[in-house]
Parts: sequence; structure tokens; C-alpha cells
Amino acid sequence: MSRPPELFPLFAGLETLEGVGEKTAKALAGLGVERPKDLLFLLPHSGVDRARKASVRELVPPCVVTVEVEVGAHFPPRTKGKPYRVMVRDAALEFTLVFFHARGDFLQRLLPTGQRRLVSGRVELFDGIAQMVHPDHVLRVEEAGELPLFEPVYPLTAGVTQKVVAKAVAGALARTPVLAEWIDGPLLAREGWPSWREAVEAMHRPVGAADLAPTHPARQRLAYDELLAHQLTLALARATLRKQKGLPTVGDGRLRAKVVAGLPYALTGAQARAVAEIAGDMEGPFRMNRLLQGDVGAGKTLVAFLALLIAVEAGGQGVMMAPTEILARQHFAGLEPLAAAAGVRLELLTGRDKGAERAAKLRDLAEGRIAVLVGTHAVFQKDVHFADLRLAVVDEQHRFGVAQRMELGAKGAATDTLVMTATPIPRSLALATYGDMDVSVLDEKPPGRKPIRTALVPTARMEEVVGHLAKAVAEGRQAYWVCPLVEDSEVLDYASAEARFQHLRAALGDVVGMVHGQMPPAEKDAAMARFVSGQTKVLVATTVIEVGVNVPNASIMVIERAETFGLAQLHQLRGRVGRGAAESTCLLMYQAPLSEGGERRLKVLRDTEDGFRIAEEDLAMRGAGDLIGTAQSGLPRFRVADLERQGALMAIAQTDARRLLADDPALEGPRGKAARLLLWLLDQDRAIRLIGVG
Repeated sequence: MSRPPELFPLFAGLETLEGVGEKTAKALAGLGVERPKDLLFLLPHSGVDRARKASVRELVPPCVVTVEVEVGAHFPPRTKGKPYRVMVRDAALEFTLVFFHARGDFLQRLLPTGQRRLVSGRVELFDGIAQMVHPDHVLRVEEAGELPLFEPVYPLTAGVTQKVVAKAVAGALARTPVLAEWIDGPLLAREGWPSWREAVEAMHRPVGAADLAPTHPARQRLAYDELLAHQLTLALARATLRKQKGLPTVGDGRLRAKVVAGLPYALTGAQARAVAEIAGDMEGPFRMNRLLQGDVGAGKTLVAFLALLIAVEAGGQGVMMAPTEILARQHFAGLEPLAAAAGVRLELLTGRDKGAERAAKLRDLAEGRIAVLVGTHAVFQKDVHFADLRLAVVDEQHRFGVAQRMELGAKGAATDTLVMTATPIPRSLALATYGDMDVSVLDEKPPGRKPIRTALVPTARMEEVVGHLAKAVAEGRQAYWVCPLVEDSEVLDYASAEARFQHLRAALGDVVGMVHGQMPPAEKDAAMARFVSGQTKVLVATTVIEVGVNVPNASIMVIERAETFGLAQLHQLRGRVGRGAAESTCLLMYQAPLSEGGERRLKVLRDTEDGFRIAEEDLAMRGAGDLIGTAQSGLPRFRVADLERQGALMAIAQTDARRLLADDPALEGPRGKAARLLLWLLDQDRAIRLIGVG
């Protein structure tokens, strides 16, 4: 699909804009600006009032003032390094313009004595005398119209000034065409949004601070455009996946019934509903692409295993992938009793399988003798073949992007995919990250899970905590002790964990073990195994235990310097206890005094165990990028849209995008063609390729 000709001027080189040379073009790349169209989305973050005043006298410095003056005498510096001064007089007051490191001949030309000029800049009082250091603007009176009454302030990068950006933006605006409307008519009318071109102009030519607020209709509109383009891309990816015919996988329920009959309690309503949604997808003619989202301890693993059994009941195979070896082993250990109850063969495949043993497993897998395989991404390797892979369950420890979801699908002729995530995500973010998937939510806890008592304790009471721990260990209880995150350095993390380990060992004896990020995997596994078997009573750890570790007997969680962790992380850590019969406790130790944000985070955690509520709070406090760890978030980088404040628009955009594609799958109709323009403007190359293919 080739770029529409009406967009050519906006996709030309930056050097085609007035005042942009090769050097400036290179510098602008630092702001993510590579084409004229990128300047349209480089929105001002604030503005400066440049309304004309008769005299500086009317204002209380320090402040920005724009005033017409008569230029008086020049006073070049007498000694090196001193400033150059120019006296000027407005309608009522004489003041000084001050320049550092300026060339006299340049200033003589800029400000000729006896002539009138318009100057604009920040005025300050210095020893009672008003002065303006380095005016932002010096214009001839006849050029005064070039200075807007309210001047937008743009983000800058090395080698670019406000003047350069403003000039380049003006050049880009001058060649901006009027484009066909891609927003649904009724929505546009209901929200009272301007057309795209009007919105872009309004953002770059604000007449006051209110025009720059996130709530301004022009900004709302541009944010919506961005969310719509993103959701169109996800909807196209979803449609492409859906076009790939699935294999209808219909189970008869006999294996699932055996497992459910052997459980000590009934499935929760949410679990039963999720299993039914998954079964419905697997029976359908398209490939399933579903997200199973559940809070800590909502029983996701059981739902996933029942889904895998549907594949086996239908005569196929299933695979469950975990991000690390520890987790793969743990899933395997957790699923073994369930597999035994169902009477199906379950095997584990990790990078550790070598030689004859690995070859035998691969042979059994290829010949269909293994029903369910659990593994790390070792299951992606070239020599791993299934007889009939129907379902892949991915335990998505934070990130498993759309690309990997497609790659996994390629392993089986028509593999259904179920992605599990233990991170409750607010709806707007879930839509941004998983908009191409259908979602099942587990929002009830299985019976028998007791609430976890959470308390805040200042670090000063460390010895008291260690005393309590000694008593608990004597009663046969087990505890985690999580060490603080130290300045992103594993070496320091290790040192802090080592010091705490020595301290606790001195107090409690050799029942204390340790795991941290610097250990070789085999040692880490061995340390975990000793804790699982109960040889070790207290496990000192850096956050490697954050996710998925399951030791039902562990009922105490101490988190040192809890204020240094994010909310979602604390919630995940706390979820490591409360898995057994004993009453569980989580102690959040903090260094007093707490910052306001730190206090708010710890209190939210103390007051609720609802992961979705915690995630909403987290989003409100930290912003979308941080919430998922921007580096690996897979979260799109939005230039205008702000997911904390405009999250509600995301849901509208998803419905709108899916509806548009349902009505016009190839985007050939009038609104579909307009939507193509939007995808080009917002660099949604993936979507453009998908339409090209479709």
C-alpha cells in the first residue's frame, strides 16, 4: 500500500523547511522529529504571554514583558567577562538590556541608538534598577506582527532553540492539507471536536494557557486520533490472526471432570466462566487469542490446565511456557498432581535437558505420547516438533509481545493461544497493550485463602522484627525477607542481601538461606529447593522471588525499605504468602520519614488486597510508562495521549476501530480511506503492512 499523494509534502526532508539546515535537521532528530509531519505532533508544553504593555512600570518584576522602546546609549564592557549594556526607554521608564559574551558590532546593528524597537523578555530588578538580560525577541516596529500575543513553548534538545522550532513548525503547518475525516461523525459531534487540521493549528497557535490543557477539545481530538490509530493496528493484527483458520477443538469434558472431582473445593464463579469462554473460543473456527488476567492467587494455573485438557480431550496436545526455569519447574510441580488425577502424561523441557534424555522426550512429543509439555522458551527451538499442538499457554511474566504471540502460533497448524498475566492492569492499559486479544478476568479468590495481615514498621524497630521472626521459626513457620533495591546495581543488591543474610544468620542460626540475581541458576534453584522442602526457614532474597514462587508453608513476608518498591511489585511480593492454612503476615519496613508518595503507596497496600484497585492507584500515581517498566513495557509511546487522564478514550477507540473494520475490512470506503491517512500520519507501519497483505 503506497503513501497517499496528499501526504507527500509532510513526508519530505526536513531541510525543505525554511530555516532548517542539515545541522538543525540532525538536532531535531533528538526530539523524534524526522519529517515535517513529526513537527505537527511536537506539541508545546506551555506558553508565554507576549501581550504588548506600554511600560515596564505597569508590572511587578520578575516577569516577562513585551514593550516598545527607544534605544539609547551603548556601554561596551571595560573588562573581559563583564556584560555589554544598552540603555532603552519605554513610555514611562528607562531600563537596561544586558548581554553576556555578545559582539559589539552585532548589537550596534540589532539596536541602533535613536531608533525604536519592540523588545520582549524577562525583566528583573538588580539593585533597584530594572534590567532585561538577553531579550528573547528584538524586532523592528514594522515586524511586530510576527510575534504572537501568546507564544507557545516547545520541548527542546541540544542544538535547537525555541525560534528554530517555532519557524520549522510554521513551515510544516503551511503545507498541512485539509484531510478527509476518519473519526466517526456522531462521536465527533457529541464531543464537539474540531477537524484534524483545525486541531493541529489550535495546538500550535494557542491564544492562552487554557488552549494547552489536556481537556481542550483540540488536544482531546489529537489524543483520540493517536489511540484510534493504535487500536486500528491492534484490530488489524487481530483480524489477521482471525483470518488464519483455527482447528475447531472440542473436548468432551471427561478429563476436566476427573480433575475438578479431585479438588478440595469447587471452582469459583470466575474460574468456571473463564473456562467456558476459553472452551467456546477453542470450538470456534478461528484461532483463539485470549488473555487470562487474574490477581495474585486467583487460581489462574488451574484454569490454564483445564484449558490444556480440552486440547487433550480433543486428541491434541498442549504446551505451557514460563519465562524462567524456576517458574517452569514450579508450574510442572504444581500441575503434576492435576495431570495424575486426569491420567495424562506431563513432561518438562528446559535448556537443561541434554543428550539422550532430551532426544527421547522430543521423540515422544513428536509421536504424540506426551499430552502436555511444560517448558521455558526452549520449546521454541527448531528441533521441537509436536504431533498435534492445539493450545499454547504463555505465562507472560510481564512481556510477551504481539510478535512472539504470532511466532508461537506458527508452531502448530492452528494453535490457539492463551496468555496468563498475574499483573492486574487497569482497563486503559490492558487495552493499550492487549487490544488485539479477548480478555477473561479472574476477579474472585478461591475459598480457603485467608486475608494477609499487612503492617507498616519503621526500620528503627528492626531488632524487634528479628525477635518475632525467631519465635515464628521456632514454631515451624517459614518467612521471606526481601532486601531493598539498591540503585539498579546488582553488585550493590548483592552486598545488601549478603549483609542482611549474615545478620539474620547470626541471630537465627543456619536455618537462613539466600537467593539473589548474581547467583548461577543452578545455585539459585538449589537454594529455592531447600526453602521449598523446609530445610531453610528464612529465605533472604532480592526481588528474584517476586513472581510465581509457591511455598504454601511460608506465612511471613518482610519487605525491607518497602518505600523503594513500586505498588505493583509490593503487591506481587505480598502474594507469595497467604497460600497455606496458616494466618499470614506481611511487614512493610520503611525508613522514616516517608515522602508523601511513599506513604500513600504503603497505605494503599495496607488497606486493600484487590490487585485491580492497587493497579488503578499505581497508574494514577506513577503514570503509564513506569507502571509496566517503560523499558520492556511494549506499551506504545504516545505523543499526545495521556493514559492516566484520557484512559476512557482508549475504550471508545477500541470499539470504534473494531466496528470500522467489521464494516469495512479492507478500509476501502470513504471513512476507511481516511483512516489509512491517519495510519500513515502516525507511523503505524505494521497496520499498513497488514492492510497491504489483506
